[in-house]
Amino acid sequence: MFGFAKKNLKIGDKAPEFALPSHIGGKVRLTDYLDKKNILLAFYPMDWTPV
Repeated sequence: MFGFAKKNLKIGDKAPEFALPSHIGGKVRLTDYLDKKNILLAFYPMDWTPV
């Protein structure tokens, strides 16, 4: 549905729409919270893995 970004984002750029799996099932989309809550997205490569 959503692909990889075509360009790198810079500070101040608007985030592209994306969807991620929810821990309770279904999907969570950026637009579900945009203009309603503050959003912080953090990536932890290989977090909680035995690697």
